[in-house]
Amino acid sequence: MTLAPPARASLLLAAAIFVVDQAIKLWALFVFDLGSQGRVPVLPVFDLVLIWNRGISYGLMQQDSELGRWALVALHVVASIAITIWITRERQAISSFGLALILGGAVGNGLDRILYGAVVDYALLHWGDVTWYVFNLADAAIVAGVGLLLYGALRGAGHADEVSR
Repeated sequence: MTLAPPARASLLLAAAIFVVDQAIKLWALFVFDLGSQGRVPVLPVFDLVLIWNRGISYGLMQQDSELGRWALVALHVVASIAITIWITRERQAISSFGLALILGGAVGNGLDRILYGAVVDYALLHWGDVTWYVFNLADAAIVAGVGLLLYGALRGAGHADEVSR
């Protein structure tokens, strides 16, 4: 099987995101013991706090049952396979890298769900009393990946318009 030019680098990027995400989560859970620390201020706008997310992004679709948990695991597996296939066929580097960020994040969060029954979230951004959702590196990678995909699609559409003129 021949991979599209950016595929090899993209798959390595996905693996790196996965490894770093899991390393941070293992440190937070078992070395720093974030669960017993409560909310830990790090910077004026950033705290560490442990949240077990039983849903998907931003706590949507909370699944407290085992059936719900494994349904989300199945969704992670199917999405990860589809994204991997897409990466192997994607010719545009920016889109391939975006897919890699999404894949690395999805696999990291999927493994959490298998191991712990929920995703380990630990990063809290805030401005005074205004807070954002608690998230993790995998979530940030997924959001950045979607941004790159959108940018690639818009840039690709722009290039297609220029070619057709």
